Amino acid sequence: MENNKNPNIRFKGFTDPWEQRKFTDITFLSGEKNKDNLPYESYSVTNENGFVPQNEQFENGGTMATADKRMYYIVSKNSFAYNPARINVGSIGYYDGPENVIVSSLYEVFKTSEDIDDRYLWHWFKSNNFKKLIEQYQEGGVRLYFYYDKLCMCSLPTPSIQEQIKIGRYFDNLDNLITIHQRKYNKLLNVKKSMLEKMFPKNGSNIPEIRFKGFTDPWEQRKLGDIITEYKETVDSDCTLPILTSSKTEGVILQEEHFGRKQQHDITGYNILPRNYCTYRNRSDGVDFTFNINKCSDKGIISKFYPVFSGKNSDVFFLSLVLNNSEEVVREIAYTCTGTGQKVLSFLDLQKIKVRVPNFDEQKEIAAYFDSFDHLITLHQRELEKLQNIKKSMLEKMFV
Repeated sequence: MENNKNPNIRFKGFTDPWEQRKFTDITFLSGEKNKDNLPYESYSVTNENGFVPQNEQFENGGTMATADKRMYYIVSKNSFAYNPARINVGSIGYYDGPENVIVSSLYEVFKTSEDIDDRYLWHWFKSNNFKKLIEQYQEGGVRLYFYYDKLCMCSLPTPSIQEQIKIGRYFDNLDNLITIHQRKYNKLLNVKKSMLEKMFPKNGSNIPEIRFKGFTDPWEQRKLGDIITEYKETVDSDCTLPILTSSKTEGVILQEEHFGRKQQHDITGYNILPRNYCTYRNRSDGVDFTFNINKCSDKGIISKFYPVFSGKNSDVFFLSLVLNNSEEVVREIAYTCTGTGQKVLSFLDLQKIKVRVPNFDEQKEIAAYFDSFDHLITLHQRELEKLQNIKKSMLEKMFV
């Protein structure tokens, strides 16, 4: 950057240096008290969704549902609003609805002058540049505040209005893409959750609600010790296989990816975890144990606190689904694990647990279905993360 007056990335055709504009020159307080106690809809501002109707955010409509609203601020179209005590976590909103609404008198409500594009300013508020100004000017003791008068002490780097509009539209389009992929991702998660409920028997039944064509036999209750087998092979300190770990959100993953750096510790006694074998951490702060399949490495090693097992005349992918999602099995695991602080589920105790299973062919069909579903979910998750990373990078590079 040249004297901090130009961003790293600009749209073609824009070369003029950016100017610093004080907020006191480009914004003005616009909230008016609802002195006639008009029945406008009550809104809050959240860091995730901006303006949100209080009756959607709170089951009972929130504190404003029955309150005297004469002291609250009226928010009209094209207004910004934020709570001075929560702006540090990103709770700022932009209202562009057609009807006036109201917010608590705790909020700061303001609009912009004509030479500032609201969408440009909105995205700048989401950048690290604004976060740094908040940290610099907020005040208070136990709770910190960033009032409008502090905002007016700050300056905003601005290009021409034409370039502002370009930048605002670019980030609006990027946000739309992110929203589309987020919805697709959430929809896939919900469909998977629904199918997990319907494709496994419930409430002691031995027949699920939904089955693949051709399968009609009732599921049988089997002891896990009869259908799984432990894989026990340990390593010494000279082993060079990749170190793995397993978590509820990430599955089996390289340890350095999970922690963001390589861990330095003695690996003597670590268990070998081959591809397509199952593992779980045998101790938990609660009764929540997660069973994951190694899909990330042909052969890795994992802490001795992670037993490794495969299926015996059964499909281990299917069994991991049962262990993670069957309410009946999850309850039995909770009863079986031991310990007063951390709960421990030894492999010996795991083998005592009973599960309901169909025949081997149906197990494979169910496992293949959810494996392909997980693959689709992962693709959408990666695309979503890619877009989010692009936005984060461009917020740094397109603003001064």
